[in-house]
Amino acid sequence: MRLYLVQHGQALSKEEHTDRPLSEAGQDDVGRLAAFLKAADIKVSQTLHSGKTRAQQTAEILAASIMPQGQVTSIEGISPNDPTDQLIEQIKGWDRDTLVVGHLPYMARLVSQLVSRQQDYAITGFKPGTLVCLEETASESWEITLMLQPAQLQMTHNN
Repeated sequence: MRLYLVQHGQALSKEEHTDRPLSEAGQDDVGRLAAFLKAADIKVSQTLHSGKTRAQQTAEILAASIMPQGQVTSIEGISPNDPTDQLIEQIKGWDRDTLVVGHLPYMARLVSQLVSRQQDYAITGFKPGTLVCLEETASESWEITLMLQPAQLQMTHNN
């Protein structure tokens, strides 16, 4: 099973819009990520997000390219400062590739907990629109198999 963990794309500031939707640059970054994943023939069976506007928009853009069927679903417990234990318990019961769109510092702590079993050990450099793919290698053992940041996709798009 693979987990595709994404920090939402770049959002407007609270001063620009209280709901903090994706900025134009954020939409572009997530669109490039969606196109890359589609070209790589990556598919997921479920797409989950935190319920915040910027995460929902990111999830919907990505799901349109990599989730042929099903609906994007909002879940509780993955807000920026939530503990990771609840989602990790849910993941243990999953047997299908899944996309989760959330926020920092939650996403970084989740990756660290799954890979190193230490929440506060930083092993990834999330920026808005970053994707980290984890693959389960054994029961409850995970490794990073892919990490993409928006700047990397801009380079491939411009070449």
